[in-house]
Amino acid sequence: MQSEDSIQDYLNLQIKVMSDLKEKTGTVEKMLDIILEARDHGKQIYVMGNGGSASTSTHFVSDLLKTSITKDEKRFKATSLSDNIPVILAWSNDKSYDTIFVEQLKNFLQEGDVVIAISGSGNSLNVINAINYANQINAKTISLTGRDGGKLSEISKISLIIPSNDMLTIETMHLCVCHLLITLIRNKGQPIFSY
Repeated sequence: MQSEDSIQDYLNLQIKVMSDLKEKTGTVEKMLDIILEARDHGKQIYVMGNGGSASTSTHFVSDLLKTSITKDEKRFKATSLSDNIPVILAWSNDKSYDTIFVEQLKNFLQEGDVVIAISGSGNSLNVINAINYANQINAKTISLTGRDGGKLSEISKISLIIPSNDMLTIETMHLCVCHLLITLIRNKGQPIFSY
């Protein structure tokens, strides 16, 4: 019975946070507009995160590159900065873990590109450094955070803060928001692939 109570408590927490997210539809719409504008103008989208957020970064890029394809529309150009392990280890070993994302952006980032940072705490220095650099280049910066949003929410041009202090719930909702964006993109055109 105790296990059943724990299951109910967990699911109720997810429901509450998802319900609270309904108040942030305007922010989601702004994110969608920026992502679609990048697609339509051939701009690159870079996504990054650590740990579970790295997983979400990779998953979102995978969906942008395939699941979002719609008939008669351009395709997205997207890269997860969390995926190239040799490059990440090289920068981490030779300079600092705090530079693993910003140094990759220095190779590619151009004005008008989009940089999306995913961080449950909003205080990961490597994503903060990357967003600061992206702002200097005049890229469009978006963050997905949780808790109080941390430093990341203060420096990103658009920030969506998940209203929770529980890291697993924050990560669940980040993926939910990414899937919501992909669904909205598919709804604006005729999806090539059905699921």
